[in-house]
Amino acid sequence: MEPLPPETGERWREIHALSLDCVHCGLCLPTCPTYRETGSEISSPRGRIYLLRSVAEGRIPLSEVVSDEAYLCLGCRACETACPSGVRFGSMLEHARAEVETANLRAGTAKRIERFALRSLLPHRRRLRFVVSVLAVVQRLRLDRMLLPLLPRRLRELHPLLPKVPPRRDRRRPRKLVRGWGDRRGRVGFLVGCIASELFGHVNAATVRVLACNGFDVVVPRSQGCCGALHAHAGDLRGASELARRNIAAFAEAEVDAIVVNSAGCGAAMRDAGRWLPGEGEAFAAKVRDVAEFLDAAGLRPPDTPIDARVCYDDPCHLVHGQRVAEAPRNLLRQIPGLKLQPHDDPEGCCGAAGIYNLTHPEMSRAVLERKMRSLAAADPDIIATGNPGCLMQIGAGVARLGLRARVVHPIELLDESYFPPGRPLPAGGR
Repeated sequence: MEPLPPETGERWREIHALSLDCVHCGLCLPTCPTYRETGSEISSPRGRIYLLRSVAEGRIPLSEVVSDEAYLCLGCRACETACPSGVRFGSMLEHARAEVETANLRAGTAKRIERFALRSLLPHRRRLRFVVSVLAVVQRLRLDRMLLPLLPRRLRELHPLLPKVPPRRDRRRPRKLVRGWGDRRGRVGFLVGCIASELFGHVNAATVRVLACNGFDVVVPRSQGCCGALHAHAGDLRGASELARRNIAAFAEAEVDAIVVNSAGCGAAMRDAGRWLPGEGEAFAAKVRDVAEFLDAAGLRPPDTPIDARVCYDDPCHLVHGQRVAEAPRNLLRQIPGLKLQPHDDPEGCCGAAGIYNLTHPEMSRAVLERKMRSLAAADPDIIATGNPGCLMQIGAGVARLGLRARVVHPIELLDESYFPPGRPLPAGGR
């Protein structure tokens, strides 16, 4: 192997070292969403690795072609699951995007949307709440539909992805401490998230109730914040590290046995804290568990109210590929009386949400979602369950567009419905 040029930076040296694990076997190709849609080698993991290695070795410049491919990738990490050589493509991609940002190769609407969301909204709880509250008023008065014809085409296309903002009472954070019912089995911290806290507060509330019902005290640190996943995916590794450091401090004060997360993307990012913050993040990362993984390992107290429904479980990419958790959610759902798991043809395929990818790359996102929706429509379930906010919104938009009868929920909501049907008292402090 020829030595790298002396001017090669630290990130490019890391990318190059990671790229050497790739043996160009091509087993990743059928799993890659963009390759499946385009059939283009350059839009496959193998092709992108060759591009990045070529930049690192000084054979080609860091150009718009490299930038475009780095961001056309959805970052689903399905290639990592398929790879027999253990290539850490997600890490390569984050480093490459950081170099693209440093070189200032991206501009236009997509970049402006991304910058506004990541820098001005998500890390700032009050600003995010204000924007969501304004959106709630706009939706309640139906102003969004009235103004839709006046908006630019890109914004009109984004409208179907907007979920209905829940009532303010459903956007409250859980209490700082919710005691477990019955025999205590441990003390866990819970990440409420940023977008999840505003748009999926009912899922957070259900998560706390189910944990409490299973005997766990649930601590919700007030100083916690955004996990940094979207920042890392966008090449802002410094921003991601700062947010991770904030959460490390918040949960260290909570003194918990585990840190439970109900968002696949957040969980995958938090488990990467050791890579972002060597020497600081490893102990934190080791405590992070997806809620389904945690409850499956702990042993679920049997839910007793039947749910007579056929349910398609759809794997979030950053749960099945990023965290390698596949069976735990299915194991939990099988324990609900009356519920029947209905298979479909594309459970591990990406839905096209990929953080804010559906905002920055709407055409490719729609194409990827279309493949997913064909599979789900053919199965015709009563319920579609998936464990990530972006997936819930993306698949929910697909269900609405096709007029399917299925409702789209987080798996923890089904457990909550079985534990606490209408009229049954809630755990102490539950809501």
